[in-house]
Amino acid sequence: MREIAYQDLSSSDLYLDAIYKGKEKEKHYYASEVLSKLLKVNNSGGFRYPGTLKNFQLGFLVLKTSFGHLDWPDSLDMETGEFTYFGDNRTPGNEILDTKKKGNEILQNMFEKLHAGKRNEIPPIFIFSSGPVGNDMIYRGIAVPGTDSLRENEDLVAVWKSKDGSRFQNYRAHFTVLDVEKVSRTWIESLRNNSCSLESAPESWKLWVKKGVRKPLISTKTLDYRKKEEQLPVKKEDLKFLRYIYECYKKTKDSPMNPIKFEKFAIELARLMDRNIVKLEQTRATADGGRDGIGKYRIGLESNAILVDFALEAKCYEPNTSVGVKELSRLISRLRHRQFGIIVTTSFVAQQAYQEIIEDQHPIVVISGIDIIQILKRSGFNSLGKLKRFLISIEEK
Repeated sequence: MREIAYQDLSSSDLYLDAIYKGKEKEKHYYASEVLSKLLKVNNSGGFRYPGTLKNFQLGFLVLKTSFGHLDWPDSLDMETGEFTYFGDNRTPGNEILDTKKKGNEILQNMFEKLHAGKRNEIPPIFIFSSGPVGNDMIYRGIAVPGTDSLRENEDLVAVWKSKDGSRFQNYRAHFTVLDVEKVSRTWIESLRNNSCSLESAPESWKLWVKKGVRKPLISTKTLDYRKKEEQLPVKKEDLKFLRYIYECYKKTKDSPMNPIKFEKFAIELARLMDRNIVKLEQTRATADGGRDGIGKYRIGLESNAILVDFALEAKCYEPNTSVGVKELSRLISRLRHRQFGIIVTTSFVAQQAYQEIIEDQHPIVVISGIDIIQILKRSGFNSLGKLKRFLISIEEK
């Protein structure tokens, strides 16, 4: 991976996925902060920009995310180029636009211009995420507001959250990362001096400004399997979550029906994962035919959608005990033509079994331990208390 040294930041171009290094052996944050030196923007907040925010006339914007906030999980889908960002009203006490850094005002203004067709007034947005060490930053690409998969009333949405007994709103915004590998320093300086300049601009940016055509940066996944360490959470808090779920549903002499209860949990988890699952029912324990759940997945619009059958298998295993070839073969053998399968496990799929899924192109979705945690947190169950209440609600259904 390309690395740009701290002393070279002020003259460097922007290279996709490059690491821009903070100043070494510097304890004070602002003395080693990367973005202000790299792009001469202010040094705090999610949105950063050169100069002032007067009339929202900006040459460019920098959007910094950690991808690690529990309540507001920003995300980048590298397969589709879609970037999801949550605004800066992240604690109770303020109206949605009443934020110190004016991030939500920037979002509102930007999407209003998008919907009015004023793309030439929208500045390019350079996305950065936290790097692996200290103040390092990773450049993730140039983004434009909106996506081709969402309507105008879906690309910027006010969502409710509750914290400490108070309810408040924040924005969820959707962007498209354009197919641009490198942004030249020449264009950056041109933008600084001439708001929204097309001089020296990448072709994908010009295409969007002139015609509204988004050319996303699409990264097709290689046919590779996830290793054990990629299927299980690493953070202590996430491991605690996963262990709690396992302990709740593991089979014991006193609780022989726990695996059946885990099937109900797996079904609810799948529904949380994808809203296009329109039907998913638990099978009878005595005659499940190798399937713990059977369902229908909707493709298309409500008025003319088609439904695809699928099966779900649930395995509540100790996190260090793998799901092997035998368990996967059982699910695969029950799938019919034009059907797919989902396996949900608190552990991981063994190397040989995962390789067979990939190499033989079996239509199986693997939801392992780390995926369970990700789905729960994205759905708002980001504390042990919320998780416990969610599990209780499943029992009461």
